[in-house]
Amino acid sequence: MTDTRKKLTTPLSAAAVADLYAGDQVLISGIMFTGRDAAHKRLTAELSAKGVLPLDLKGRILYYTGPAPARPGQLIGPAGPTTSCRMDPYSPVLLKKAGLKGMIGKGERSKEVKSCLKECKAVYFSAVGGAAALLARSVKAARVILYEDLGPEAVYRLEVEDFPAVVTNDSYGNDLFRANRSRYACSD
Repeated sequence: MTDTRKKLTTPLSAAAVADLYAGDQVLISGIMFTGRDAAHKRLTAELSAKGVLPLDLKGRILYYTGPAPARPGQLIGPAGPTTSCRMDPYSPVLLKKAGLKGMIGKGERSKEVKSCLKECKAVYFSAVGGAAALLARSVKAARVILYEDLGPEAVYRLEVEDFPAVVTNDSYGNDLFRANRSRYACSD
């Protein structure tokens, strides 16, 4: 059986993003950053106040996770995706002003975020919820780089190898959730 998953390396290039379509399965390697609501709020406030961020997000992926504490001998604890819509108020700013090219989480995104993905030529990936311990196996290095006071919601720099995800919203406006809702809708 041939593995049809697309291999991606961060930072994401314009060509790599242009080759992604809703429904594509990917394996991501390289550096990505984590961030949840509290970190997003601080990042957008810093960007608004200073015009720059304390980290370079150009071409990068933000993974919406708050890793659990690592067990002795582990790099990171379980690190599953969190609900993405909580980041929707902040995502357009990071896409437009910071050059963010990808986000990983679970669940649907707002119309505004999907519009920004198309405008900024960026993508939204979904990772499997409930598989936090398995996803953490893709992490080869992890360290807190910003907002340590936020605990698990701090911004981590992760080095990942073959992190599995699915393109949910591509840069062309396609939406995997919307496409499959009609495909699998029940009829009365």
